[in-house]
Amino acid sequence: MAQHRWPAAGSATISDQRTAGTGDFSRRTVLRATAAAGIGTAVAAALPTRTARAASKSRVAVLGGGVAGLTAAHELAERGFEVTVYERRALGGKARSMGVPGTGTDGRPDLPGEHGFRFFPGFYQHVPDTMRRIPFAANGNGVWDNLVAVPDARFSRAGGDDIHAALGSAALTTATPEGMRESLGSMISTLLKMPSEEGLFFANRLLVFNTSCDARRLEQWERTSWLDFVGGHARSHEFRALVSRTLTSLLVAAKDDMASVRTIGTMGEQFLGNPLRIGFDGALDRVLNGPTNTAWIDPWVTMLRQLGVRFEVGAEVRGLETTGRRITGARIVTADGATETVTADHFVIALPAERARELWNADILSAWPELAKMSRLYTDWMNGIQFYLRRGTTLGAGHSAYIDSPWSLTSIAQNTLWARKLPEYGDGTVADCLSVDISDWNTPGILFGKTAKECTPDEIARETWAQIIAHLNDREEVLRDADLHSWFLDPGITWHADRGENSNADPLLINTAGSWDARPEPHGGVENLYLAGDYVRTNIDLATMEGANESARAAVNSLLDVIGSDAPRCRTYTLYRAVELEPLRRADAADYAAGRPNRFDIQF
Repeated sequence: MAQHRWPAAGSATISDQRTAGTGDFSRRTVLRATAAAGIGTAVAAALPTRTARAASKSRVAVLGGGVAGLTAAHELAERGFEVTVYERRALGGKARSMGVPGTGTDGRPDLPGEHGFRFFPGFYQHVPDTMRRIPFAANGNGVWDNLVAVPDARFSRAGGDDIHAALGSAALTTATPEGMRESLGSMISTLLKMPSEEGLFFANRLLVFNTSCDARRLEQWERTSWLDFVGGHARSHEFRALVSRTLTSLLVAAKDDMASVRTIGTMGEQFLGNPLRIGFDGALDRVLNGPTNTAWIDPWVTMLRQLGVRFEVGAEVRGLETTGRRITGARIVTADGATETVTADHFVIALPAERARELWNADILSAWPELAKMSRLYTDWMNGIQFYLRRGTTLGAGHSAYIDSPWSLTSIAQNTLWARKLPEYGDGTVADCLSVDISDWNTPGILFGKTAKECTPDEIARETWAQIIAHLNDREEVLRDADLHSWFLDPGITWHADRGENSNADPLLINTAGSWDARPEPHGGVENLYLAGDYVRTNIDLATMEGANESARAAVNSLLDVIGSDAPRCRTYTLYRAVELEPLRRADAADYAAGRPNRFDIQF
């Protein structure tokens, strides 16, 4: 893996990244992690004697070392289980960061790269709870204190005025439906510079969902796309670009023509609750104050090792062996190419959906037939590229969305948000890093007329830069070609010159309308098999770090139930709903049972 200078020479090939990250944390971090291990041991010892003895004899193989796998290992280790995590590439999965090899000089660490920038909405509660339990230097709240609030967002339009939105300052009311609709409509119109009638229309659509009963959400809105629900086809170009397309891709990494109303509407409920300071863990938009591995993943792994968790990195799961309704072993290919069978009392599958479903053999599907539906789950690409700049940007301290970009680009400038500044990395001449997410790999670009999947890494870099420049420099020169020091593409993307296309080691599960039925519970007909991953049914119902963490807790709770353990169950959290609207949801339950529409579902 190499850094790419600008302009890059030729079409470099991106190979697999197999390192776990930069790992630049201090001696105090290790000492605090050791102290945490002592606390974890004390907790396990304090459990009822029967449970502690049972747990000490139980070996758990966690297959996959992303957020779901690390969360499962964390919860199990705190309860006295013997845990081994098997990961084929790098701990942290899609959440990890990695150094750009060979870029650090004179004692500086390598430039930081990543799969894509990490985003921690204020309504995340499972991940922050885990973060508080991971010691970090002198932080009173552990890794959680490494989260910083992002104050604003920028919606950049090619050929139009950009929109700068302050986050978390809205004055909303949910005292009455009319109050919610009017205040929200006014806020949307003002914030996004939309005609008042379109702002009011969108506010009313949100009101329809927020007053919908559970049955309507699960049966009607689960099967309806967000684009159809908000009438994106019939509204103005700016309405779809801003409200339908950009907000879904920027806020929840979803696609408006595929995601269900239930998924996006539920996320909307959470974002509306944040300014009201209800059902929230912190500011509306948060990021880490440094590379993900430095600020979160590496301290987490250190703590887990102190709790007794073993890690086998470079171990790829190739199959599961079964006897009756039990898993008896997992076939693993190790880093040196050897094949071995791993045995354990319990197996937690913490692999992405597209890899997990390849493991279901005839015996597993016979015992747990619902797993066959996983073949209907859909994945697509959302990967990142980092542009290292010789001077700081004037983009602001928040996320930027490039509304008219064919590749649905969003970015964040990291230097102002990080505790350790970019000049302290690499060769010392990098002043900032513009970390960009590419959400649409299937639409032709403006420079080469090809989709991102069809572009070489060099073409991806040039095309992404050109689309950003087209948005930012239409009024003034915000970025210059001379600013570019180098770039780094997500190592999960590999170019195949013989086929003229890329492959992706890290596709993203895309929530599609009606997909809830294809998503499994964490435990089913196979006695000692448990599922943890963002495809498993969760309250958040979205492919996110939060969903991965929540699902892992559910898997561990299922395991504890199966063995009859008295150990404390993993804490889980519910999502926000405005209590003022609960009478309307009860009324809607009667309306839905009678075949009537939601009473606010009217035409504007």
